[in-house]
Amino acid sequence: VQLVESGGGLVQPGGSLRLSCAASGFTFSRYAMSWYRQAPGKEREWVATITNTGTSTNYADSVKGRFTISRDNAKNTVYLRMNSLKPEDTAVYYCYVRKSGSDYWGQGTQVTVSS
Repeated sequence: VQLVESGGGLVQPGGSLRLSCAASGFTFSRYAMSWYRQAPGKEREWVATITNTGTSTNYADSVKGRFTISRDNAKNTVYLRMNSLKPEDTAVYYCYVRKSGSDYWGQGTQVTVSS
């Protein structure tokens, strides 16, 4: 299993970013996918999850209405569209899948929201 995130960067408050996570080494369309984040000095926290077919999504209250998780099973990729970004969204964002009782994480991509 390999998960590779991309799309992070520096953005001003109120701005937008789209993160991508390219998956390989497993049958992507069979598994729910999630995004997590970890801010400096804080524990890693769940952000959003999408079912394997993409028909259902769930979000942490802190991002609901601002972030959108989506997936393209033909491209083995999951996305996180982030709008109305706030300084408190600054974190390393990780892609995650649980497969056969094991947890798999990407290397993370840094998102910094600052003026």
